[in-house]
Amino acid sequence: MTGGPARILDALRRAGGETCSGQVLSSRIGVTRAQVWKHVEALRARGYTIDGDPGGGYRLSEIPDRLYAEEIQTGLETSWLATEIHYFETVDSTNRVALDLARSGSAHGTTVVADQQTAGRGRLGRSFFSPPAVNLYTSIVLRPRIHTAEAPTWILAAAVSVAETIEQTLGKQGDVAIKWPNDVLLGGLKTSGILMELGAEATRVDFLVLGIGVNLNVDRNQFPDEFRDRATSLASHRGRPVDRLAFARRLYGNLEVTLDVCADRGFEGVRAEFDARFQMRDKRVSVLELDGSELKGTALGIDDDGALRLRLETGDVIRVIAGDVTLAKEGN
Repeated sequence: MTGGPARILDALRRAGGETCSGQVLSSRIGVTRAQVWKHVEALRARGYTIDGDPGGGYRLSEIPDRLYAEEIQTGLETSWLATEIHYFETVDSTNRVALDLARSGSAHGTTVVADQQTAGRGRLGRSFFSPPAVNLYTSIVLRPRIHTAEAPTWILAAAVSVAETIEQTLGKQGDVAIKWPNDVLLGGLKTSGILMELGAEATRVDFLVLGIGVNLNVDRNQFPDEFRDRATSLASHRGRPVDRLAFARRLYGNLEVTLDVCADRGFEGVRAEFDARFQMRDKRVSVLELDGSELKGTALGIDDDGALRLRLETGDVIRVIAGDVTLAKEGN
């Protein structure tokens, strides 16, 4: 949002809940009283609750539960991440938009956020359930100076930031774990997925697009049947809604810090935080590979390039680059 409505909104915020007269608003932003009224109506159409009586001025009493750029950036404390935000009420995929922006030269940290996705994408060609106005769907353009072999570790770093943000939001109510390579679990159930796509020149990364979806306020009963018993949301877990704007601000702040460390020191810089939440170490797991084959063994940990080290039942230790890993059922 730009222009007159943005300046009116800023003025009403600065009033701190007090009534601001139409004349003061008119003088402050240099428009007529009639234009002030039109800008106020435009804000109301976007969901802002603005009290006002003819000749009595205006007061901002409530902001909408929408992930508007101007709301996220109010109170956002980042240096480069989400300083430019592209907001969509509905979009097919935030990753698709961010990829287009990255290919057109958008800067490091350019962020896309939507209140709904109609074709949200997950790993391994899966869809990501994206109902309107309840969760966080966001994608970020990144331009790290790294080789393509290092790129997978940025998914792990992002998972650390998502897990940290969930822990901070829930406090002691959180039982948060990272499921290699891209899921964050809450009480053993999936609450977030991460998708990374990249553009490269030879062996150097030109850009990464980091897509993050977090189930915040969706009711578990709304999940599709095929994964209702495997997914949850923060609100379902703790029994009350989550402030989506506050969560987004906190996530972007945590993510900037973590990615700066990853850029400076590589995965080793965030390994301790990852390992503290990686609960599959030394446990029997099953890995479904991209070709449909299944591997069974014991998860030993994560290599410096983000690969999963797996000890097979034969005793051989292999590296798994991609796949869907789950804890093996007892007796298997």
